[in-house]
Amino acid sequence: MNEMFNLQDKIAVVMGGTSTLGSSMALGLAQSGADVVLTGRNEDKANSILKEIKQYDVKADFIKTDVLQMDSIKEAAEVIDKKYGGWDILINAAGVNSSTPFYEIKEDEWDSIMDVNLKSVMFTCQQFARKNKERERGGSIINISSVSSITPLTKVVTYSASKAAINSITEFMAQELAPDNIRVNAIIPGFFPAEQNRKILTEDRVKSIMDHTPMKRFGDPQELQGAVIWLASEKAAGFVTGSMVTVDGGFGATKI
Repeated sequence: MNEMFNLQDKIAVVMGGTSTLGSSMALGLAQSGADVVLTGRNEDKANSILKEIKQYDVKADFIKTDVLQMDSIKEAAEVIDKKYGGWDILINAAGVNSSTPFYEIKEDEWDSIMDVNLKSVMFTCQQFARKNKERERGGSIINISSVSSITPLTKVVTYSASKAAINSITEFMAQELAPDNIRVNAIIPGFFPAEQNRKILTEDRVKSIMDHTPMKRFGDPQELQGAVIWLASEKAAGFVTGSMVTVDGGFGATKI
């Protein structure tokens, strides 16, 4: 069983790897033996996370990347292809949110959120998958969605729409990339307090979330690691593609 979840000698790339959830998933992959490459904009924060990763006797690297710049995404894919000969696991964890009321949302804010949460994921997958296809090397892509992709949440209409679209392109890419032995799945986290959503967690909103969550608590970022490791493992999840794995304390199962 330990061998089934052993990711030793695998190359895991975590886009948005300096975020709360991204860094936790990176640490989980490292604990399972994967060498980890973080991407993001904050080099100081990345270096701190790299120190933690290296405690597990794996290789750790950082590539400064701006997911709003298509050339930056393409360059990251090329660097990883040349330096490591491709990748085995690709996590798309970059994301932004906003609590701007519906009638006050401006076009530039809509575009900015969609660019980070959706456009960057689409073209990251395209660039990285193309490199592995050329090498005839498969892989596992894991997109990070949200419970708001299934149950649209008040106050975060743009975010909800972007994550619903993530589910759609995940299913599309699962079909498109299957012939190249690249699996594509999504994890749907519930409420894991992080930089992008703390500002909208007012007392009333927290009460509403707890009333709708059977487990009556927020998730801990470490509780995403098991789902990530499972989907990353070819031995454990080799026949799993196009799936949405929900980790939400029962939020999505509560209908009344």
